[in-house]
Amino acid sequence: MRILVDYRPALRERTGVGEFVHGLATALCAETGSPDTITLFSSSWKDRLSPELPVELPTVRLADVQIPVRALMWAWNRLEWPPVEWLAGEHDVVHSQSPMLIPTTQGARVVTIHDLDFLRHPEQMAAEIGRDYPRLARSHAKRADALIVSSRYAAGEMTRELGVSASRVYVCPPGRPDWAVSVAARQAVRRGATILFMGTLNRRKNVGTLLEAYARLRSQVPSAPRLVLAGHTTPASAPWEARAKEAPLAGHVEITGYVDLARRIELFADARMLVLPSYEEGFGLPVLEAMACGVPVVVSSRGSLPEVAGGAAVPIDPDDAEAMTAQMRALLDDGQADSAAQRGLLQASKYSWTACAAAARTAYASAIEVHAHRG
Repeated sequence: MRILVDYRPALRERTGVGEFVHGLATALCAETGSPDTITLFSSSWKDRLSPELPVELPTVRLADVQIPVRALMWAWNRLEWPPVEWLAGEHDVVHSQSPMLIPTTQGARVVTIHDLDFLRHPEQMAAEIGRDYPRLARSHAKRADALIVSSRYAAGEMTRELGVSASRVYVCPPGRPDWAVSVAARQAVRRGATILFMGTLNRRKNVGTLLEAYARLRSQVPSAPRLVLAGHTTPASAPWEARAKEAPLAGHVEITGYVDLARRIELFADARMLVLPSYEEGFGLPVLEAMACGVPVVVSSRGSLPEVAGGAAVPIDPDDAEAMTAQMRALLDDGQADSAAQRGLLQASKYSWTACAAAARTAYASAIEVHAHRG
């Protein structure tokens, strides 16, 4: 197969979607002897693909076009033009990392949809997403030859909310990171000293309840570890940032902003636990990363988080600050933390990038068949 993968989410700062596409691309290129040709597509006026990519992925083909990404997205989403063949050559399958199809004259079309928060809260989305996704996503999903999601929960959302046949939805969970092995070894010797949240500070991440639960924890255990909120701030996070500067949280909460991979590894190495109390997650990559690092996790009972955490955590109602406090306090006990860490390592071992790439290849092959049948 000649496979084109939209690499733009990994072009600059890699959030969860960027990590997914980079991990998938790496795994697709890792199969020795594969007859497949993998092309990574990117578009930007100023930012270029990393010069390290050809070294890291020597078998990959790069299509790095100097076109403003907003202009290209407007033309692709609204006009469904120009065809990607004009920019990157011919391919058997074209894999978009968003709900929006990439125009192509002949290739099968695959989209990845991690969650449907853009349908429920379009006002909280970036301009292009809030403008185009709610209006166009259903149509594009139905015309896609295959859909890729990262959890069984997300697969159910596609069939219920978008009306897509379950036979065209493929679950391709991300894999555990290679770098987690060294962090787990450090955690086994000495437990970390912080309570970690990782993710963009938007409304669905429910940071307000986390701050309330942490304030309760400090009132019960004055020596509780400091709380680190690691991720991009947003307009919605302004009240949380203000609250973190007031008593009783002042001096005990750190807000880092976006963290790169090196800093993320440091944060996991120094984490006593990870808390992700989200209202909605299509997967929840920080939970998998934490478990693979031997870091105990506290997760909400919403979205995909119970599925991803498995037996590593007892999911809690995201609005129940008292229950969240109780779980954080329990993990301050070394015995309970060690037990939770072992359960997490076992759960994380079920996720691999090799399996993700194999599932994606199945989706690609099916998409080509569907596309041929559709004519």
